Amino acid sequence: MSDPSNPTPLVAVIIPALNEAGNIGRVLDRFPRDGRFEAIVVDDGSTDGTGDEARAHGADVVIRHEVRGGVGVAIRDGWAAGIARRRPYLALLSGDDQHEPGDLVPALDKLLREHADYVQGSRWMPGGRIVGMLASRQLGSRIYSVGFSVLSMRRVSDATNSFRIFRTAILSDPKVNIDQSWLMSDELEAYVLYKAIRRGYRVVETPVTVRYNATSSRSYLQALRDWWRLFRPAVLLRLGVRH
Repeated sequence: MSDPSNPTPLVAVIIPALNEAGNIGRVLDRFPRDGRFEAIVVDDGSTDGTGDEARAHGADVVIRHEVRGGVGVAIRDGWAAGIARRRPYLALLSGDDQHEPGDLVPALDKLLREHADYVQGSRWMPGGRIVGMLASRQLGSRIYSVGFSVLSMRRVSDATNSFRIFRTAILSDPKVNIDQSWLMSDELEAYVLYKAIRRGYRVVETPVTVRYNATSSRSYLQALRDWWRLFRPAVLLRLGVRH
């Protein structure tokens, strides 16, 4: 996926995927043809050929989990691969075709131009866009972002958004420990954002597009569980219960 004329990509883009055959190919087909980026797909125990499809569509690396470990484990393993490959920046992109891969290019340009350490995707800032998102989920996302902003003591317009690029060095900060057992799922993403802010790294936002499958639905209890998984890292870290 990376440009052969530039053999040393800057950004390892981690794409966690579980049973995303049909989606992962579309993601990789739209991946930037820009030598600064490489695509690392983490197939977290898929049973539908997700990994094979990723290879066929040009993923630079495919990591296979024979047993599902959870999205937090998949992201950690992907970031570990990026670190092992000595990439100075790590990124996260959804494997279910929710994000627009082309947004990686202006996001990295902004990070470099503004000498930032971390760029967070936002569908809510000017230039951002949402497609197919239910009104109730829009409200929940906005409420969560307000709560996260209060706890982190910095305004973040779209704290639930997985899209991000950041300096690899953040993960070597002695006060940032992504290997904790409680960070097995979506908590990991909120944890890293919170830590980046509270540790004083320069965090900026960039407009991105987020798409949703209009036919997907969650029960009330599922929604509460998902929101709590996202919200609890900021709560627990702010209270000093976790570190």
